[in-house]
Amino acid sequence: MGGHNKWSQIKRQKGANDAAKADVWGKLSKRIAVESKKCGGDVTLPSLRAVIEKAKAENMPKENIDRAVAKGTSADSGSLDTVIYETYGPGGVAILVVALTDSHNRTAQEIKHLLAENGLALASPGSAMWAFEKTGTEYAPKTTVKLSESDTEKLHKILDEIDAHDDVEDVYTNAE
Repeated sequence: MGGHNKWSQIKRQKGANDAAKADVWGKLSKRIAVESKKCGGDVTLPSLRAVIEKAKAENMPKENIDRAVAKGTSADSGSLDTVIYETYGPGGVAILVVALTDSHNRTAQEIKHLLAENGLALASPGSAMWAFEKTGTEYAPKTTVKLSESDTEKLHKILDEIDAHDDVEDVYTNAE
């Protein structure tokens, strides 16, 4: 009966679930710290409140939220900036990558590398932005592009790889 231990199966599943939560909570912590820095730690302001509500929706513990708010207001907090990278994907689909980073050069090179592995390249700033309009804190496509089945599969693969990057907060596309 070797290998039939129920705990080993549960441990594997729990580990995968915990890793997924850690990724989401890490990104939310960064976002809370940045908003906290902008708001001076005032949790009643709408921008910080919205991010905290998003974190609560993801079942992020209150201690982690409080720690992220405190990190943003501390004197030794690093400078995290929001950066938008633009590219065109399979079938001419415009892609916006919103990242939160403390090193523009490092993140730009890592995003370039991810795109190059998939046969894409970074576009110049503003070249794909025309296809989107900013709605609050997100971007909505002005026009959409219909993709073939093979292009849709390629796009999903690319988006999954980009979204797995630690600094990437959101990825927007105008594909249908």
